[in-house]
Amino acid sequence: MAKVIVCYKWVIDEKDIRINSDRSIDFSKAQRKISEYDKNAIEAGVRIAPELDCRAVGLTFGGPEARQSLKDALSRGLDEVYWVNHSQAGRADGAVTARVLAAAVKKIGDFKLVICGEGAGDTYARQVGPRLGAMLDLPVVTAVCGLEAEGDILLATRKLEDCTEKVKVTLPAVVSALPEINEAPVPSLKAVLAAGKKPSRELTLEALGLEEKDVFAGSEVIDTQGYIMDRKNVILKEGDLAGRVRELVAYLKKEGVI
Repeated sequence: MAKVIVCYKWVIDEKDIRINSDRSIDFSKAQRKISEYDKNAIEAGVRIAPELDCRAVGLTFGGPEARQSLKDALSRGLDEVYWVNHSQAGRADGAVTARVLAAAVKKIGDFKLVICGEGAGDTYARQVGPRLGAMLDLPVVTAVCGLEAEGDILLATRKLEDCTEKVKVTLPAVVSALPEINEAPVPSLKAVLAAGKKPSRELTLEALGLEEKDVFAGSEVIDTQGYIMDRKNVILKEGDLAGRVRELVAYLKKEGVI
């Protein structure tokens, strides 16, 4: 049976990140989760798969810690999940991630559609979807907020800066989904229990025909600092409402906000 393949990323939960007084970032107590945007991508894949007469399967590239993501992904309605396990995954840039995912998609085979989140919850670089499509030599549709299927034709609604656009694409194809595409539900207890009985498969670089050099990024993050907002704390209390509004607008213009 053909497949809809949904790519997702296992990321640090931003609510657990702490910024120290010297602006260094403390990840020591941070838990991990499926990227919020990828939860919407998974839900989109689960919904569109029956329309395409496909199974919905997940695909992730991550280190040993990503094993924890498999049950969560399966509890969200996927029929099966694939995990490319490598210790360098956490340092991978968009080019490396797309290279590995493209090799995995080819290994999985027999697919009609590949769905990615528009951007990952940690970097939001918005590179993986387009790069993946280029490596697979498939049409790519980005910024997707709606999907419909008509046989082997996909109708995708795109949300642009000042309008929406509806495009028609012949499958197979790659799309990157915006969070607005749906509301990703919290898995029920029944779904969580059922996830334990669904198959998950671990893939190695060797199985994908890749070498160690293929997972080393051309760029490297050498430092990350927390952002500290310096607020003016201007409080407008004097005068009538119209006067305060004019004063607010004047302050915003002075600060370059408008």
